[in-house]
Amino acid sequence: MIDLSVIIVTYHSREFISACLDSLGAALVHVSAEVVVVDNGSTDGTAAFVRAHHAWVTVVETGANLGFAHGINTGLARTTGRYVLWLNPDSRVRAESATGIVEWLRWMDATPDAGICGGKVLDPDGTLQRSVRSFPSYGAVLGARYSALTRWWPGNPFSAKFLRADLRYDQPVPVDWISGACLLHRRAVSEALHGLDDEFFMYFEDVDFCYRAWQAGWKVYFHPAFVVEHHIGGSSEHIPVRMLQERHRSMWRWYTKHFRRFWLKDAIVRAGIWARCRWLIAARGRRR
Repeated sequence: MIDLSVIIVTYHSREFISACLDSLGAALVHVSAEVVVVDNGSTDGTAAFVRAHHAWVTVVETGANLGFAHGINTGLARTTGRYVLWLNPDSRVRAESATGIVEWLRWMDATPDAGICGGKVLDPDGTLQRSVRSFPSYGAVLGARYSALTRWWPGNPFSAKFLRADLRYDQPVPVDWISGACLLHRRAVSEALHGLDDEFFMYFEDVDFCYRAWQAGWKVYFHPAFVVEHHIGGSSEHIPVRMLQERHRSMWRWYTKHFRRFWLKDAIVRAGIWARCRWLIAARGRRR
């Protein structure tokens, strides 16, 4: 069995994919690895471009935009590595991380309770992306990264708790969940969990995967050895309104799957989620 399978799910990602794969190839020279690009029905030539310019990469075309979770599951079925790395196509491995993947895998080998581990994620300008979160709760709605409260009062207790403002991102540490933009896991974890829940079309699939891993007895960690730059929304920018709708649909899926249900509470939560969605869509329209 090879050490590492890298799965990259693309949708209209031609603008970013070459830089992603070039940087990834340089980082994998000391690792036995395979890379699979799962293309979700791009019409910008992403799949053909990868085949023409990165022949060492396996390309799988789903034929339609079936969502991120479905794309990862497709990649899992086509790979064999004992570790699996999800990597967004709008990310680029930092040059100083050329040996980081080796250190990362060695650390995982030496930490048998680690089922999932996230790397360090930066904005293209080098600013830290807070890719670690606490599990969503009612307070998380107020303290989300783009919430009005977070913008107006960044240090409020809801945001500080949800966005893990206490985390220094300089050493390995157990966390609730980490972003799927750069997520490493043992194949044994995905096999035990039967893959991702593809009812999450986009967003919250990483939260759910980490939550179920904790429930199954695995731990989730952050480790700073592997560093990537991530251009947020590189694919979702092509269909922003739909992505807002899918984000909120996934919020509702998360709530119905993991929170105790009661009809009155359900009605209030559902109304709040979709009111938030409509407000964000309207706000986006006003900005345009």
